Amino acid sequence: MPTANIEGIQLIVTPFRPDAVIGTMGLATLLQLVPSPKLGEDKRALKYASGTIRRHAEVRALVQRMLKSTQKGRNVTSYAAYIAAALNNEYGAGWSTPPVTLWLDGQPGAVSDELVPGSGIRTITVLPGSPVIAVDGETQLTAWHELYDDPERFGVTYEKLSTVRMPFELYFGLSVEDARQIFYDRNVEGVPVAKNLAMSMDQRDIGTQFARSVASAVKVEHEGKIISFSKLVQARKRQLTKADPEVVTLSALRVLVITALHGRNGLGLSSTTVHEDKLPEGISAAQAERELLPFLCELITSLYPHFLARSAVSTPAVLAGLGIAAHQATSWAVPGSRISGEELLQLLEPVRWEREARYWDGVAASANASGMLNFGGGAKDSGGRVADALLHPDTEYGRKIRGW
Repeated sequence: MPTANIEGIQLIVTPFRPDAVIGTMGLATLLQLVPSPKLGEDKRALKYASGTIRRHAEVRALVQRMLKSTQKGRNVTSYAAYIAAALNNEYGAGWSTPPVTLWLDGQPGAVSDELVPGSGIRTITVLPGSPVIAVDGETQLTAWHELYDDPERFGVTYEKLSTVRMPFELYFGLSVEDARQIFYDRNVEGVPVAKNLAMSMDQRDIGTQFARSVASAVKVEHEGKIISFSKLVQARKRQLTKADPEVVTLSALRVLVITALHGRNGLGLSSTTVHEDKLPEGISAAQAERELLPFLCELITSLYPHFLARSAVSTPAVLAGLGIAAHQATSWAVPGSRISGEELLQLLEPVRWEREARYWDGVAASANASGMLNFGGGAKDSGGRVADALLHPDTEYGRKIRGW
C-alpha cells in the first residue's frame, strides 16, 4: 500500500540555526552517508561506480582539496592508527577527535516536529543518494573509512567500531559558494592549508571571485567540444602534475587577476587576501569587473593554445608578469604608461611561450646544467622581470623571450 513516510537515513538532531543542526550518529551510519573521499579520487574505480558515488565525487570536488599525493592524504593512515590506539584505551580519556562538519547538497527529505516539546530535538531524513560532503574533518572521516575497511590492520574489531558514535554538524540548503566559505573559515584558523589554495576557497576574496568569473566566461574548443575554460582549471592543488587534465591552477589564475588589478603592487598581494577595501583607490568591484574581466577573457582566449600545451604561460611567475602588463591597459593605470589592449596583444604575439631555457632562463625561471627549467621562484621573484620583457621588446629580456 502507498505510504506518505519519507524513506532515507533518519538522524536525531538539534537545530542551532535554520540551515544547520548538530547531533551524533553511529559510525556505520556516517560511513554509509559519506563515501570514502579516496574512492572519489580513484578515476579507475569511478568508471565502474554507481551514479550516486560519481555524483558525490563531482560535488566533493567543488568544495574540498585533494587527498592523493598531498600531506593531507599522507596523514590518513597515522590518523587511523591514532584513533585505533584510542579505542583500545591506550590514551585513557586523554584523546579527542573533533566533530565532523557535513554539508548536504540540497534539503532534507523531511524534518519532524519536536520529539519532546520544548527540547528542540527533532529528526531529519536524508534522502537516498543525496550528496553529503565533509567540508571539515575529512581527513578524520577518511581515517574512519580505513579503520572500518580493514580493522585487523589497526588492531581493532568491528564490535568495537560498532559502539562508536560520531558527533557532527550538518548544514543543508547552502550554495556551493557558502560551503566553500565554511571550508575556508574552518581551515585558515585551524590546521594550516596552503595559503594560495585556501584563498581559492575564499569566496570573499576579490582575486578568487574574478579568477572564477574569468574561467567560467571563457569558452574554448577542447577535444572537439566547446567547453568552459573553468573545466581546465585545477582549483584544489597548487601545482599540476603531468597526469592532471587541467592546464592551469586557480591560484596561478588568481595571480594574473591580482596583478592586473594592482600592477606591480599586486606582487605583494599575491599571497594575501584581497577584499573590496584593498581595490585600487577610487575603483569599485563592479567597475573593475566591467573593465578588466572582458580583457582578461580575451587575453586567455588568445593564449589558449599555449595553456593547452602547458607552456610557460601557465606558471605563476609568467602570469604575474602578464597581469602587470595587462594592468597598463586599465583606465586606472599610471598616466603616461598606459597602452591599449590591442597594443598589448601585438606585443605578446611574437613571444615564445615554450618552456625552454633559451627563452625563459633568467627571466621567469632558472636552468640547471642540463638545461631543465625551474619556475619555482614564483610571482614575487620573477613577475616584474617578465612584465618588463613583455612590455619592452627592445630590451635584453624582451628580445630573449621572443627568440630574437
